[in-house]
Amino acid sequence: MAIIITDECINCGACEPECPNNAIYEGGVEWRLADGTDLKGTLTTPMGNEYDAETEQEPVDMDVYYIVTDKCTECVGFHDEPQCAAVCPVDCCVDDPDFRESEEELLKKKEFMHL
Repeated sequence: MAIIITDECINCGACEPECPNNAIYEGGVEWRLADGTDLKGTLTTPMGNEYDAETEQEPVDMDVYYIVTDKCTECVGFHDEPQCAAVCPVDCCVDDPDFRESEEELLKKKEFMHL
């Protein structure tokens, strides 16, 4: 599963630099699939969504930091636990019940983004 940031976020920013996939963005900031990855051009993610990796996408949240589900691997393949959750002072980085992925799927997503 992916991780989400709840509305309890205090916008401290501790999570953002910890993400090995650059999947965390400040509220209101546009994101790109290419940010922090090796991706280029038009492609379809392992989750089945099509993007131009270089095109800015609409922010997922306007008020608090957010995590792009297509880029979140729960740090599988990098760390033993999601680093955003490990550093969050208010425990607002939690499992997203709407996106369940196996360890194999998360590793496939990591390999997709980091050639």
